[in-house]
Amino acid sequence: MSLPQVTFSEDQAAAFDSISEMLRNAGVDLDDESLLKLPGQGKSGVMAVVGKAGSGKTLLLAELYKALADSGVNIVSGDFESRKSRDKRSLAILAPTNKAASVLRLRGVPATTIHRVLYTPVYDPEYERIAEWLAGNDERPEIEGLTDDALDRAAAFYQNNKSIPGALAAAGLRGSDFITGWKRRDEPLDIGFVDEASMLDDRQFEDLQEIFPTLLMFGDPAQLAPVNQSGSMVFDGLPEPRKLTLHRVHRQDADNPILDLAHALADPAMGFGDFERLVEDTARRDDRVIWGQRVEVDLMARSPVLVWRNATRIRLIQAFRNVHNAPETELLEGEPLICDGIELPLKHRKKRLDLEARGLIKGAQVIYLGPGRKSGFSRLHVMGAEDPRVSAASIVKIEKPDEEEPFIPFAARMGATFLHGAAVTIHKAQGSQWDTVQVFAPDIYAAARMGRTEAGQPLWKRLAYVAITRAQERLIWVVRNRLAKPTHPLRVDDLHAVPAAALTLETEEG
Repeated sequence: MSLPQVTFSEDQAAAFDSISEMLRNAGVDLDDESLLKLPGQGKSGVMAVVGKAGSGKTLLLAELYKALADSGVNIVSGDFESRKSRDKRSLAILAPTNKAASVLRLRGVPATTIHRVLYTPVYDPEYERIAEWLAGNDERPEIEGLTDDALDRAAAFYQNNKSIPGALAAAGLRGSDFITGWKRRDEPLDIGFVDEASMLDDRQFEDLQEIFPTLLMFGDPAQLAPVNQSGSMVFDGLPEPRKLTLHRVHRQDADNPILDLAHALADPAMGFGDFERLVEDTARRDDRVIWGQRVEVDLMARSPVLVWRNATRIRLIQAFRNVHNAPETELLEGEPLICDGIELPLKHRKKRLDLEARGLIKGAQVIYLGPGRKSGFSRLHVMGAEDPRVSAASIVKIEKPDEEEPFIPFAARMGATFLHGAAVTIHKAQGSQWDTVQVFAPDIYAAARMGRTEAGQPLWKRLAYVAITRAQERLIWVVRNRLAKPTHPLRVDDLHAVPAAALTLETEEG
C-alpha cells in the first residue's frame, strides 16, 4: 500500500498495514482516502500498539491521524461537537491526563482527555451558532451584544488553535456564558485512539469500549501498571495478532542519551551500581544528563522532583516551602499543586462534571494564582489544559513529615482537592513529560535494596525507566539528599492564559 510521506521503520510499516486493515473493517479506506458504506455501524474491536520509549508510537499515531483526516473522518475534539457532523464517521484522540494530551497537541495532533469525551458540553443555542460557523458548517451569525471585531477575534483564534471555547473567550465571553452544562455522552463515536494506555484501569477500558466500536491503544509495556491492577495493563490480555509491537528505536531518537539510559535497564545483568556508573559516565560526556549533587529548587515549581517513597515526597515539599518562606496558613502565588480528586456529594454531579471537563482530574498539575473572591475559592492555571485559567472551590492539603493528618491552610466546603506538587511519586508522574526532570536516586536505591519485583521485572528498574522517560530534554539524577537555594521568588508571569476573559468553572457568587 502507499504509505504516508515519512520514513517508517519496518515494524512501524507493518503496524500501519495492520491498523489500516482494522480501519477498513470500520469503514475507512486509507488507501483510497475514502469512507466505505457498511451495513450498520462499522465495528472492528480493540488493537494495541506497544513499544518502549523512542520506538515511534507517537509518530505512528500522528501519521494515522493525518491519514484519517484526509479520508474525511470527522475529528471530535471534546470541546464542541457539531450537530451537522454527527452522521459522519468520527475519530477522537485521547490521553488520560492533560499533560499527556498537551504533548500530542504540540505534535499537531488534536488530543483531549478521556473525561472530555466521556462528558460533552451543552451549548447555549445562541452561541452554538458561532461554534457552527467557526467549524465551517454555517454562515457568519449576527449575535446581539457581540461586535464584528469580537467575531473576527474568535475566527482568528480558531484558525490557529482549533479550540471553540478558546475562540469564544477571545470574543470576550466566559465559559458560563456559552456552556450551560455537561452530560455523559449518550451516543457512541466510531474510532478512538488512546495514548499512554499503560495508565488505563479496567473501568476506564470498559467505558472506552462502550463509546468506541473501534479502539486503538498506544502504550509502553515497560511502565508501571496502574495501582490496583495487579501489575498488569489493559492491553496485556489482547491476542497477539491484536497487539502490535514496535521494537526498533526510531532514527531521530537514536542520538538521545536519556533514551539510551532507559533502554540500558532492559539488560538483565544490569545492577543498580552498574546503572549509576553508566549515568555518571554519560553525564561526563553529554550535558543532557546531569549527575546532581542537590535538588534544584527553582525547577520544582514547574517540574516536580520524582520520588518513590511517600515520606521522601513530603520531606521535599516541606523543604521547598521552607526555602521560599511560605507561611503555614496560606499558599504563595506560584506554588505548584496536584489535583487529588473531587470531593462532592452525588447530588452535585453537574459541578463534578464542570470541574473534570475543565481539566481538574486526578493527577492534574496546577499552579496556584491566588485566592478567589469568595472564601475557599482559588484561581488556578491547569498545566497542559487547552483553556488553562479556572476558578474553583478548593480544598488544599499540605502534608507534613511525621504527622498523620495534613494541614489544611484553607478549604471550601466541597470542591476540587489538591496536594502540593513540588514533588510527586513516579506512579503519579506517568503520562506527563517535562523539559527537565529531576529523579531522586536515593529512593530508587531503596527500591533496589528491597529486591521487589513487578510483572517479573525488578521494581527499581521499572521506577527508573518511568522516571527517566518523563524527561524530554534534560535529566538530573540527584544523588544526595540536599536542596539548593532558590535564585528567584516564585513566579507566574511565565504562564500563558487564554486571551481575553478567563474561563471559570462556576461563579464565586453562587
